[in-house]
Amino acid sequence: MQVHIHDQISDIPAESWNALTHVGHPFIQHEFLHALELHGCVGEAMGWLPRHIGVYDDDLLVAAMPLYIKTNSYGEFVFDHAWADAYERSGMRYFPKLVSSIPYSPVTGPRLLSQTHRREELLPVLLQTAVELANSIEASSFHCLFPNKDDQDWLESQDLLVRHDCQFHWHNYGYTSFDDFLQILSAKKRKNIRQERRRVTDAKINLRRLDGYTASDQDWRVFASFYNATFEEKWGYPTLNYDFFRMVAKSLPEQTILVLADKNERCIAGALMYRSDDTLYGRHWGCTETINSLHFEACYYQGIEYCIEQGIKSFEPGAQGEHKLSRGFEPTLTRSSHWLRQPDFKQPIEHYVRHEREAMATYINEAQQHLPFKET
Repeated sequence: MQVHIHDQISDIPAESWNALTHVGHPFIQHEFLHALELHGCVGEAMGWLPRHIGVYDDDLLVAAMPLYIKTNSYGEFVFDHAWADAYERSGMRYFPKLVSSIPYSPVTGPRLLSQTHRREELLPVLLQTAVELANSIEASSFHCLFPNKDDQDWLESQDLLVRHDCQFHWHNYGYTSFDDFLQILSAKKRKNIRQERRRVTDAKINLRRLDGYTASDQDWRVFASFYNATFEEKWGYPTLNYDFFRMVAKSLPEQTILVLADKNERCIAGALMYRSDDTLYGRHWGCTETINSLHFEACYYQGIEYCIEQGIKSFEPGAQGEHKLSRGFEPTLTRSSHWLRQPDFKQPIEHYVRHEREAMATYINEAQQHLPFKET
């Protein structure tokens, strides 16, 4: 076998990379990662330098890992500012570090890609290559963020540090309609959701649910303006752009869902989602006019309806947000794995993450007490 480090995903044929991704997870698809690189969403200026791992057997790609050299912690959603501060106080550099993740996307999915029947043989090669690269560039650490269950379970077996966090996910328990879903909620929560949806209807808002085939270039220009406005309002940096959104929609049309809200024949808000074979992922929202409950309708209720109609099992609407609890989204554990190059730091950080895991378990247990479901 030969191992190569690629500084751009385009060096790897799309069909070879996608052959290893299996369940149609949109964010790990070659097309998605290529769009990020082609349109300047990652790179040196953004602090995300691609260093994707490819493992080859007689020129056939048999394993791969999306990997980036990071010079900051922006867009990761597994926060390690305390770690960086500890390194600085000790007179050491925390950056650069290596991260296997999807830029700006706190979504659970495959990170260790391989031929299914050779995982036991190939996964150690991927991890060893990442560690060797970290050593060669004197990176402080390697982080695998939001891996799926199989990948995370294997990483934990390799004695990596483990961090826990919580997101709020909706699960489809075989509902036949949105009203069918509402029937499992308490009367008060059911009434609140109906009132929120009615406010949007009473405001004469027309909602359009589009995909990559039906969304026009103008729709993407409008949505990109919403996206930019959201980041500018919150003093963030809009890392994605119109060209990126449009390219992903054209290359992954069936996995792209765009919800646009019109008022008086003018588009005033939009929510962007992507889907895999079994999960819907809410990603971005923006608006030019504030309408009571429109955010909940476009970002949550339209997604729930779509899942029910399409038979999709789960809906991950993004990181954080306790307000999702009352709308039927359940607290869900997320995990990540971490390797540190400096052995002196492993023990104190291991102590840190152990307490963090205990606190997160308590938080999830408390959050479950506030779920809106009927008592049965």
